[in-house]
Amino acid sequence: MKLSKQLPLNALRVFEAVARHGSFTRAGDELGMTQTAVSYQIKLLEEAIGEQLFLRQTRQITQTPVAERMLPKVTEAMSLLHEAMDSARKASNEMLEIHAVPTFATLWLARNLGSFQLRHPEIAVRLVRSDQATQVYRQGADVSIEYCNEAPAGLVAHPLLRLEFTPMLSPALAESIGGVKTPADLLRLPVMNETADEEWWRRWLALAGADYQPLKRATINAMGIMDLEAKAAISGQGIAILSPFLFQEELASGRLIQPFPFALPAKAPLSLLYAHAHRRAPKIQAFRAWLESELAGEAATLETR
Repeated sequence: MKLSKQLPLNALRVFEAVARHGSFTRAGDELGMTQTAVSYQIKLLEEAIGEQLFLRQTRQITQTPVAERMLPKVTEAMSLLHEAMDSARKASNEMLEIHAVPTFATLWLARNLGSFQLRHPEIAVRLVRSDQATQVYRQGADVSIEYCNEAPAGLVAHPLLRLEFTPMLSPALAESIGGVKTPADLLRLPVMNETADEEWWRRWLALAGADYQPLKRATINAMGIMDLEAKAAISGQGIAILSPFLFQEELASGRLIQPFPFALPAKAPLSLLYAHAHRRAPKIQAFRAWLESELAGEAATLETR
């Protein structure tokens, strides 16, 4: 650590440019420095070495024997540093790590990421299901997709869409009571424990024009994980509160039914988060553009159905 503090990397960079160009002025033009600043860096390097590096003559400079011995190794070292930086940039640009809330990761991202990779074959993708907020703070995530009203400090948040939720169940469960004909009929059936939120049901029933009654609780507990609750609902275990946007295939196939069009919006929009310092990273900009375009197109298609 002590050696790295004493190593005058900036002065060595200036030395290499001066030696290559044979001119303080041209070296300064390349490095974006004034001639005075170039001369100062060379002076610092000469003081650190204890030897003169250049002979200043009228309209030209020449290298001393010390400089001639140094130059090949310094040039090689600068080349290695550039290679290391290029390699790091390439690795960073090639891998995009996405952390997303579990149901969105499984039911939408995993199904659609193929089109992103076809459009951007230079970017490899790692998708991680995560129910912890703001994963861009840790664990190597480049971006996080989660429910968020306001970005935490240091992060940028782009609202993507505000999902809506409504009761869904299997056709077999509906037929067990002769069919679900009115919103009140749902109260005769078991409701998943984690979705048996009385306040939510009061609001939904009011929207549907029905009165609230005590809920009949299902015996299964899917711990509030939406895709697990959907699987339980498909198997006839009870009613789940799900998003039609995320369960389009299940609805289209008839494995789940949405008896009524009434839906309540989520408390926060599903948002894309990433570090403010990385906001210009090409891979993040590419992913954001693709994600917003895909979601907007799919939402528009649903509205026309």
